[in-house]
Amino acid sequence: MADTEVKTNDIISQLVDSVPDYINERRYSELRDILTEMNPADIGDLMEELPRKYLPLVYRILPKELATDVFVYINADTQELLISTFSDSELKEVIDDLYVDDTVDMIEEMPASVVKRILKHASSDMRIEINKILKYPKESAGSVMTTEYVDLKKNMTVEDAFLRIRRTGVDKETVYTCYVTDENRKLLGMVTVKDLLMAEYPEKISDIMETNIIYVNTSDDQEYVANMFTKYDFLAIPVVDAEQRLVGIVTFDDAMDVLQDETTEDIEKMAAITPTDKPYLKMSAFELWGKRIPWLLVLMISATFTGMIISSFEDALSSFVVLTSFIPMLMDTGGNTGSQTSVTIIRSLSLGDVEFKNLPKVMWKEFRVAILCGVTLAAANFIKILTVDRLLLGNSDITVTVAFVICSTLVLTVICAKFIGCTLPMLAKKIGFDPAVMASPFITTIVDAISLVVYFKIATTFLHIGG
Repeated sequence: MADTEVKTNDIISQLVDSVPDYINERRYSELRDILTEMNPADIGDLMEELPRKYLPLVYRILPKELATDVFVYINADTQELLISTFSDSELKEVIDDLYVDDTVDMIEEMPASVVKRILKHASSDMRIEINKILKYPKESAGSVMTTEYVDLKKNMTVEDAFLRIRRTGVDKETVYTCYVTDENRKLLGMVTVKDLLMAEYPEKISDIMETNIIYVNTSDDQEYVANMFTKYDFLAIPVVDAEQRLVGIVTFDDAMDVLQDETTEDIEKMAAITPTDKPYLKMSAFELWGKRIPWLLVLMISATFTGMIISSFEDALSSFVVLTSFIPMLMDTGGNTGSQTSVTIIRSLSLGDVEFKNLPKVMWKEFRVAILCGVTLAAANFIKILTVDRLLLGNSDITVTVAFVICSTLVLTVICAKFIGCTLPMLAKKIGFDPAVMASPFITTIVDAISLVVYFKIATTFLHIGG
């Protein structure tokens, strides 16, 4: 698979250089033959790399059906550019061939003037379906579903079902899974094409359909819906309203897009960056600054607490200057320990592996892990301090008592970091915040302050110094 990807990337790179030559020399048929052999997604990647002036012509070279497939794979900026060059008839052709959910995704990224033009040339039926999806809350199941599915009736025969699939399936996102509804569109069951193929033509749909159906509500969070695909290995999942009427389906490809977007958003939040939908190379330096600086300011201000703690223990540091050299190690270890735990818990929360009710169990498990990690780190550090720092480097200020102070602080810091790393994300989830916000930067800042307080309190106790 990796070799195939490298080969594809090489082909795209070569075409980026050669497409201008094909166009300038008017070798359109040759270019068309090359592009026709490519996957629509790869052509989309190619168009993102080409100079903008060539995009309209390259798009028009493509066969009609292939062009529509490619249109879905290019980003909003390129779509907007192409739409601006389309005639009314060309725009209508593209919109008519797009699935409703793809059209909605495009509309959400376009300026109002472009949206008005798209809706103007969409069919009345498509406008109705677009408006249905747009009314659902952002990031809900309703907002990512498609209304293009195959529905059957329970009193149909298998032969009737095949006839309906042939008549209506050409415009549907998937025909493999069909849904059985009553006259009020209430979801009754589902049947796959495999079930139909294995059944006899006279058999009734009611006799072969699956009635124990897993479905989602239009208001369910899109990440929850996407995670159901990985749990149940669905190709599509039905979406119902409050009266359990079938209003649409979420397909596997849309679920994967949701997971990618949600994962990217979580990573950005965990790195203290305001999430954005724009690709990195499409963002200006000023936009990146705007996404990062608010969090950096908050973290910088919160980090001043560590400076205040150090200042309050100046006497301890002046009496045992050697203690200062171990502050970075203690703070880094605490931050790293807390980050490990928070990332694990945040991921488990997103997958539904843990809930707030599991907090006591999680804390007990992390306490045991903290003891094991803390004792291991302390033992290794104790040996290192006495052999390397004291004997090899000849630092006579380091005594067994000093080593004990440092290592006991290390154990307590790891325990505190583990507790903070597991509790903050779960508390955030409980009160309605995104757990990803409570990731590395915030936990590191809190653990830094706690580790310093613990360090100096132990030092003043065992070394008998003022603080």
